[in-house]
Amino acid sequence: MTALDADGRLALELDRAHVFHSWSAQGALHPLVVDGASGCEVHLADGRTMLDFSSQLVNTNIGHQHPRVTAAIAEQASRLATIAPAHAVLPRGRAAEAILRHAPEGFSKVFFTNAGADANENAIRMARLATGRDKILSFYRSYHGNTGAAVVATGDWRRVPNEYARGHVHFFGPYLYRSEFWAATPEQETERALHHLERVIVSEGASSIAAILLETVVGTGGVLVPPPGYLAGVRALADRHGILLILDEVMAGFGRTGSWFAFEQHDVVPDLVTFAKGVNSGYVPAGGVLISDPVAAVFDDRVFPGGLTYSGHPLAMAAIVATIEAMEDEKVVENAARVGADVLGPGLRALGDAHPSVGEVRGTGVFWAVELVADRATREPVGATGMAAVKAGLLDRGLLPFVQDNRIHVVPPCVVSDAQVATALAAYDAVLTELDARL
Repeated sequence: MTALDADGRLALELDRAHVFHSWSAQGALHPLVVDGASGCEVHLADGRTMLDFSSQLVNTNIGHQHPRVTAAIAEQASRLATIAPAHAVLPRGRAAEAILRHAPEGFSKVFFTNAGADANENAIRMARLATGRDKILSFYRSYHGNTGAAVVATGDWRRVPNEYARGHVHFFGPYLYRSEFWAATPEQETERALHHLERVIVSEGASSIAAILLETVVGTGGVLVPPPGYLAGVRALADRHGILLILDEVMAGFGRTGSWFAFEQHDVVPDLVTFAKGVNSGYVPAGGVLISDPVAAVFDDRVFPGGLTYSGHPLAMAAIVATIEAMEDEKVVENAARVGADVLGPGLRALGDAHPSVGEVRGTGVFWAVELVADRATREPVGATGMAAVKAGLLDRGLLPFVQDNRIHVVPPCVVSDAQVATALAAYDAVLTELDARL
């Protein structure tokens, strides 16, 4: 490691003088200064190269600086850099077409947004208008974005200082390792969690509920893959009561779980699907809502009261088309599935067997969590000091981690290689050995 170069020093100086960071107390921040990136690596201005097992905010599914995507953005910028959403332009239509290639039967429309938060915001709006109802049900353990309704649909702590939107109700989802339902098996967890949801629906008044909004796989809240039958059970409850089902695939979609959409693995089709992040790996901000044909038909002769200046922005659309085509041609989703099943999953489970500080390993594709505990018997979570040491230890070993609460989220780009997984597993092993000794 070397000292920061002149540009690096200037970047840090300007950042600390003028940039207000999200979800942070500003005074103690000392961000890494990034100079560049490629594939699964991030290059720092101090000379270090970090293996990116965070995918930044779990969004660089195709990796950093993919040449087909950067070239598509440059080519589009030279032809048409921006245009209002009211006009028809080829990249917008091609982006919708590319996304719909991977959607279930019965979807033929896409509403483009700038990110995942406003995708959820607009899906909520569509559900309320289509049903004539108001309430939105969502998990306590969830994150849906940092805009008005999306942050109140969120269940975690970030909702509490921001509760300005109306009509949101939360309930407990399945999480067998820390079951709210005293369940001992996945089957019990499914049955009891569905019973709990039905009681909430009845108690709230089914006729007042527009939609159930769920992350198909809960992301920041713990990488919680639904137990068998749960999502199908939610679909059945929604159908019984005339409620729409919105699945938030912002983090789980576009290869992250080893399939194009995570719900493909759970025998369920939602009414609305929200997406962002992996659709173009965040090269240019983009998100959207996949709208089922019955919901879209509501607005054939009725104005949809929503829109964004940058909806379907040409540079973002070009990035979507290039990303999806590259993922198709290069079998990126298949790579994520194989790596998860054959390399990453088995490697993480072996670490779980070897280290008493690991309470549970769970995940699919390149979407995993290692939950750390101070005591396996009581499942007491590792505290903030211990997790800070884990994060620092991984950074010292050249790994850029995603650490959340008492968990390491193992979320590399979908293009990750077996050799890169082996390097990361060695770093996790060393840091967990230190944590075991500390505990």
